[in-house]
Amino acid sequence: MKKPGYYSSGEFARMAGVTLRTIRYYDKQNILKPSLVSEAGARFYTDEDFARLQQILLLKYLGFSLDDVREMTVADSDYHFMLDSLKIQLKLVQDRIEQMQLVEQAIKDTTESIQEEHTVDWSRMLDLIHLTGMEQSLKNQYQNASNISSRISLHSLYAQNPKGWFPWIYEQCQICSGMKVLEVGCGDGTLWVQNKKLIPESVEITLSDVSEGMLRDARRALGLGDIRFHFRVLNCQQIPYPEQSFDLVMANHVLFYCEDIGKALNEIYRVLKPEGWLVCSTYGSDHMKEVSELVHGFDEHIVLSADKLYERFGRENGAEILADYFPEVEWKTYEDFLVVPEPEPLISYILSCHGNQGQYIPERYREFFNYVKKRIGRGMKITKDAGVFIGKKS
Repeated sequence: MKKPGYYSSGEFARMAGVTLRTIRYYDKQNILKPSLVSEAGARFYTDEDFARLQQILLLKYLGFSLDDVREMTVADSDYHFMLDSLKIQLKLVQDRIEQMQLVEQAIKDTTESIQEEHTVDWSRMLDLIHLTGMEQSLKNQYQNASNISSRISLHSLYAQNPKGWFPWIYEQCQICSGMKVLEVGCGDGTLWVQNKKLIPESVEITLSDVSEGMLRDARRALGLGDIRFHFRVLNCQQIPYPEQSFDLVMANHVLFYCEDIGKALNEIYRVLKPEGWLVCSTYGSDHMKEVSELVHGFDEHIVLSADKLYERFGRENGAEILADYFPEVEWKTYEDFLVVPEPEPLISYILSCHGNQGQYIPERYREFFNYVKKRIGRGMKITKDAGVFIGKKS
């Protein structure tokens, strides 16, 4: 017997404008499972499943494989996550439009060249090959943006310090008129978006990242008309600026990702002016420890990070590492903790981590959801053990 608020497979397919065969196939492939299965085996769906189906159909339209879609769409029914997901989908569509415009122009240029010169310009053909081979990078950009969004959302929703992480970070930078600033690993520019009204007019800020996709998001968020900001793809282990170029270099949760931290610090020190300073954030061994304990309680094989990043550059060892480059090093703690009252944003955060959770959770998602919901109870307190090192150049 059908329950109120549930749609049969046939009703769901008709309302969504897809075939029943498609719905059954997504079920079989563990991409869109029904919300309810009766004892007789009848499958039923809810309004929340339409939100999930929307994202699946859009990602397929944009050219992603079903395996890609499966990885990208676990747990997208929560409204917090769905809002973030829609924003990221919009960015992805914009990226695809820009890419196709480049492909269109390259095809026109190559066609005109062949018509005028009656020969093939192979360098133009190589440009076409590179442009049409950008599909994988779009997938990576989507996943990176989704992961960053999930992490920021959890903290912004449930952090107890009213100041907020990014406003606090900005305060530590002590930015004033006339300064030249470089941020390495700027991501989507959230730090600057949240503090834009506080930034003096006469500063020059260069935002850099190894990902062109992240820089594109930062440009959109900050607006192309703001002359204070410049954008550049670069690796902080090889900064393409002369010595003594900047008053301040910022690295927000970046250094522990560097393949060679010493080389990155050498470069940062080189481009800093005398008496300039580095502000670099990181965290300690207790940071978010309750989340690791939570997933281990569900399945002891789950590891949320293949590397303990705080062991590479963290609160416990950061001062010692920086002391080889900066004569004056200070640590400042950001006093905060989380209280998470609902499972969806926490699960989204867990799925965004860099570990092996994708091998275990998606296939057992509903079981994991119920487990997390029970463990959270009226609210789970989660430790934050983060802050910044400030290293001053002599």
